[in-house]
Amino acid sequence: MKYIYIVLLGVVFGIVLTKSEFISWYRWQEMFLMKSFHLYGLMITAVLFGILWIRLIKWKEIKDIDYLPIEIPNKNISFYRYAIGGLIFGLGWAISGCPGVTYVLIGHGYWIWIVILMSAILGTLIYGLIRNKLPH
Repeated sequence: MKYIYIVLLGVVFGIVLTKSEFISWYRWQEMFLMKSFHLYGLMITAVLFGILWIRLIKWKEIKDIDYLPIEIPNKNISFYRYAIGGLIFGLGWAISGCPGVTYVLIGHGYWIWIVILMSAILGTLIYGLIRNKLPH
């Protein structure tokens, strides 16, 4: 029962993504062709909001839904690693659009997005199988 808040938050998030036109392929094309600032503004707002939440979680030592401390480890940044990962992620994004809206689009009845979802799951499984062989 306590996890109903997470489901409700997901529904609200889906509504926000829909109303802000974040799920629109045409809006993404406008952004990548530098014809509109709309999605850049949304993403900048999301990043700033995320930074503020991370700072708040660390400062106030906020607990998760099970009252356990939220641990956010510091990361070592490797240009090579992030460049390759970003390239792979960017290619997928260019082919399918923003992967973050997959569930919202399936919820809207765009069933072809199940192919995108299954591809993401397959890619995750393949990564899990070959992870030990990759440079980390």
